[in-house]
Amino acid sequence: MREERKGMLIVVSGPSGTGKGTICEKLLAEDPSLTFSVSATTRYRRETEIDGVHYHFISEEKYDELLKEDAFLEHATVHGHRYGTLKSQVEELMEKGLNVVLDIDPQGAREVMRQRPDCVSIFILPPSYAALRVRLHTRNTDDPKEIERRLGNAKGEIEQMHLYQYAVVNDDLELAYQQISAIIAAEKQRTTRYFPVVE
Repeated sequence: MREERKGMLIVVSGPSGTGKGTICEKLLAEDPSLTFSVSATTRYRRETEIDGVHYHFISEEKYDELLKEDAFLEHATVHGHRYGTLKSQVEELMEKGLNVVLDIDPQGAREVMRQRPDCVSIFILPPSYAALRVRLHTRNTDDPKEIERRLGNAKGEIEQMHLYQYAVVNDDLELAYQQISAIIAAEKQRTTRYFPVVE
């Protein structure tokens, strides 16, 4: 038996504070066929973040240059900061047969789904708005005003859930992880990207 696989693009999205980043980190640690696409952003770097690992932290001027070059698969202004996924990085990884995970906000996710209808799209929901508020407060990365803005945005983002192929509620991290792992495992076997040859 000879097998060939084509890499796929996996979009993991949802409101801020739903655990997208934590779930994606766990997926990448457990599945060697998955790789992460590092987004570019004009946002300030948090103390725990490493340039080129968590994001490519770039200037507004560099971002403008990349926009002119049509270098982004998607780009969006979220909570006052600009973010973008580099087309060249995603395509290069998929050509190698890797499955590229994008951990992006819903605005960016909609643009990727428009440009790449072959992507696998997963929307992560909080169990409640009250739980989301607690999560945003306990991660200690944003001030109260920013938290309120993110909660306000979450309501509109959840209304767009029907645009995605899959929805997963993150009330229990392990269960949410298992559900997303099962989705990815099934998608790997689609005949559009899995080509077994019986000899």
